[in-house]
Amino acid sequence: MTTQNTTTPPDTAQPDLAALDGLVGHTTVHGIPALFAPRPGPLTAGLLFRVGRADETLPTTGVTHLVEHLALHRLGLSDLHYNGATADAYTLFHVTGDEEEVVTYLNGVCAALRDLPLERLETEKEILRTEAGSRGNGPLSQMPLWRYGAQGHGLASYDELGTRSLTADQVRHWAETRFTRDNAVLWCTGDHVPEGLDLTLPAGRRFPAPAATSALPVTPAYICGDDGHVVFTSVLRRSTAAAVFAEVLGRALFQDLRQKGGYSYSAEADYTPRDADFATLTAYADALPQKQDAALGGFVDVFARLRAGRVEQAELDSARGKSLKRYDVPDLGAALLPSYAHSLLLGHRLLTPERHRAELEAVTVEGLREVAREAWDGGLLQVPTRGAEWAGLTPAPRYSPTGVSGTLHPSLEDDDVTLVLGDTGVTLSLPGGLVTVRYDACAAMTTRPDGARYLTGLDGFRVAVEPTLYGDVTPERIAVVDAAVPAEAVVPLPARKEEEIPRPRERKPAAPAAGTDASGTSGATGKRAWRWSLGLLLILGVDVVFGAGVLLTAVHLAESADPRWNRLLPAVVPGILLMRITYRTYLSATGAPERRP
Repeated sequence: MTTQNTTTPPDTAQPDLAALDGLVGHTTVHGIPALFAPRPGPLTAGLLFRVGRADETLPTTGVTHLVEHLALHRLGLSDLHYNGATADAYTLFHVTGDEEEVVTYLNGVCAALRDLPLERLETEKEILRTEAGSRGNGPLSQMPLWRYGAQGHGLASYDELGTRSLTADQVRHWAETRFTRDNAVLWCTGDHVPEGLDLTLPAGRRFPAPAATSALPVTPAYICGDDGHVVFTSVLRRSTAAAVFAEVLGRALFQDLRQKGGYSYSAEADYTPRDADFATLTAYADALPQKQDAALGGFVDVFARLRAGRVEQAELDSARGKSLKRYDVPDLGAALLPSYAHSLLLGHRLLTPERHRAELEAVTVEGLREVAREAWDGGLLQVPTRGAEWAGLTPAPRYSPTGVSGTLHPSLEDDDVTLVLGDTGVTLSLPGGLVTVRYDACAAMTTRPDGARYLTGLDGFRVAVEPTLYGDVTPERIAVVDAAVPAEAVVPLPARKEEEIPRPRERKPAAPAAGTDASGTSGATGKRAWRWSLGLLLILGVDVVFGAGVLLTAVHLAESADPRWNRLLPAVVPGILLMRITYRTYLSATGAPERRP
């Protein structure tokens, strides 16, 4: 895994909050920065913490979500409109009501964070598992995994393993260190912060967003996904031009794929801040199976046009106009509160409306072309078809670059599959390549009492060790794996029912085909075997004659002291290589088997 270079961020200098005077007020409440701006009607408030799924590890995924649920439990049933949300980089508690209701809610959240109702822990774990089971996987669900691996922002692709094994002490420690006054921002609509707030929280520190990792050695890259969906993601430096480009891209996809081509119903693009310096660009188009090749071609064509700088001024003006409209609203300060609080939490610059308008007016067609090139160069495309090399993309790695040495355990289902259990890791040898998880780069290993071990590497590769599916996977060999994997990466899972433990599929002999002789070999197969044997004998005969001729000639020249004998030696190695190439070419052409380790 590698870490993306963030040592040269864009302009992240934050203006003094005083620059927002007259638009947004600011103060502190029990050490928490607070922003407020007036708006008629009920109050709306949000308490943000700089902690989310990307801060967790694979074994502890769900710990932030658990804290959020536990903090809201004591509030019980109410007509009050409130909720909580856990995202990749932040957790939000928000509420709408009158001043007394907002105060009661926020005070209750902070009181619960100081003293979580951990007697509810197992119940809330079960609730989160139920929630995950009903959520399902959308067409974008695997994109974080392929881009980031099984850590950081890639954890958004995984189930919350922590709901299986997190202890009360782990959850309490997470709340005490991450849900602190120094890691929070409060915002509230109103001309003042409500009286009576008690947001007392432990002291801590502001956590920066986790460093982004990469599981893609080369970009642009592609993966194959489900039929009916074309998905593209990229990581862009946060800028006004990048946000405008996302709007231009979405409009171009909609026009070309839906209005003109009729290939898609949904064709859109989105720009979402990831951290202080970078944002995620997402583009999506759906299509019926019979139209998805055309939709993919149109998708790539739109990007090619934008990368070439063929953007109409009207497209730019339309996208810019939509962004400018966000300022044509009453109570502008209140409308901007959530984005200002989010930027303050992440450490991103705070743009005044005047500064943002100026930057929008400065966006040019040439600037959009540069953003388009940056987006494509760092892109990951999920295609419903078999490949995208024709579009200049490289397939994302499906196999590990190397394996480990250790004991070999043949599959009981497939002669071409072998499990290797070593001292440094495990490898699954498949016909297409190797899948390896090294113990020192193991993100998580789930364990079952029946001996099953599922190891997931930080790069996202996974190896399943099922003792019932491989030969000689003894408890002693499992013990070697258990001793090598770091304890913090182990996630014990409950025992499985007997019928849930996988069993090898029964191998059945192939049914005799028409024309099969008494020995069970078809006439066609027999002829191919006869031709292969005869051809191999002929090649070996040529090899023997060639080798013997070279050797005898060399001996004769040497014995006769002919100075030309040493000139014959350079011809030997190329001759041998030629024989080997001829042999391998013949095997490939005839479909003859050639085993590899």
